[in-house]
Amino acid sequence: MSLGDEGQTRTRLPDSGTDVYGGARRGGRTSSRSLVTVVGVVVLLIAAIAFANRGGDDSSSSSSGNDPKTSATAPSGKTPVKTKAAGIPTGFAHNQQGAQSAAANYAVALGSPDMFNKVRRDAILQTVVAPSHVADFVSSLDKAYTPQFNKNVGLNEDGSAPSGSTFVSRTSPIGTKVTEATDSRATVEVWCSGLLGVAGENSTNPVTNSWFTTTMQLEWTNGDWKIVTQTQKEGPAPVPGDDKASGADDMAKAVEEYGGFTYAR
Repeated sequence: MSLGDEGQTRTRLPDSGTDVYGGARRGGRTSSRSLVTVVGVVVLLIAAIAFANRGGDDSSSSSSGNDPKTSATAPSGKTPVKTKAAGIPTGFAHNQQGAQSAAANYAVALGSPDMFNKVRRDAILQTVVAPSHVADFVSSLDKAYTPQFNKNVGLNEDGSAPSGSTFVSRTSPIGTKVTEATDSRATVEVWCSGLLGVAGENSTNPVTNSWFTTTMQLEWTNGDWKIVTQTQKEGPAPVPGDDKASGADDMAKAVEEYGGFTYAR
């Protein structure tokens, strides 16, 4: 990617009187240390642009043909899957990266509004769960997604949103890791952020944010990774920021207009 194609690059340096972490305001005097810091930022920016502009220059890359090395937070560069079943990505690679990709996408499906509708929930389970365990999942979740549970989250008993409101249930994976793996099994943890609630003027269950980690034991079956067991625990959760909560209309509009992603490790 060439940054030159995007026009001018603007750099906004920090305001000398602002401390985003709430500390005391610093004096207005510009010291030699501040000047060195500013110069260092500019130099790093120039170096970053130069590195990005190298784009297709692979003259210094290794010729061994190995996959690029990745850190815990870096993507692998693997191409996402191109197939879907019931709207859910399928056909993952038979390796640890494929297992992580499967777990991330399955977490999204299991955290979707469709889980509150019996017919659509069963279709999801048929897609993401190992065939020998589907019946157990269906039975357990039928006991969990009861009419009373739907009412508790602000829905009608049948899982539909009240008239004039929008039901929000969305899971966004932040990262994944494999804790155990064999050729046919993999245990994957998916760190997620979630939204849940009803956006509407008269809603008593406004949309709130949560952080949780879901752990899936996956099995390689019929040419794909499928869920055998799934558990969830709270956190890790960051310190809440100072963002102003949006109104119901803005939240409903955002959920309707911003689509989700296919995740690949």
